[in-house]
Amino acid sequence: MATERRQNSLLSNALPLDFFQDDVLRVAPLLLGKYLVRKLSNGAIKRSKIIEVEAYRGEEDLACHASKGKTKRTEVMYWQGGHIYVYFIYGMYYMLNIVTGKEHCPQAILIRSTEEVKGPGRLTKFYEIDKTFNGKVLSPENGLWIENNLEKVEYYTTPRIGVEYAKEWKLKPWRYVAKNYW
Repeated sequence: MATERRQNSLLSNALPLDFFQDDVLRVAPLLLGKYLVRKLSNGAIKRSKIIEVEAYRGEEDLACHASKGKTKRTEVMYWQGGHIYVYFIYGMYYMLNIVTGKEHCPQAILIRSTEEVKGPGRLTKFYEIDKTFNGKVLSPENGLWIENNLEKVEYYTTPRIGVEYAKEWKLKPWRYVAKNYW
């Protein structure tokens, strides 16, 4: 009975998928202060506040993977918000992204840091996130979700990191960082 109540509690705290079905520039700052939650294969739960994210917005955004159009790699970005987009870089790191917006409008938010782990590559290692999550929906049933937190988080913006190749798009202030966590 207690386990059932705990599972129902997890479901009620998980953000609904329609939360993610809005424009990436509205959703990204709202993720700050929410909890990234991962249920590991051994049943352990890891939960930590999201404190840094980056927004990537559509085919016109030269920093966005979708700037080259729909490919096998980027297909999930064209799905409706609430799906998970995971890719592998530098032969060693997985990157966790949350798709936002409406279907056929590729947008995603890179989860860069939580209170416990700073840096997107370290974050996925800590949470044991790999390519098997790519294309899944954020949900307790899939072992990865975001929980609501009503705390208002102050933040600042900066240009995104590591997108020097993106011409004028590298200057977009689409990196959102929670104040008082750095």
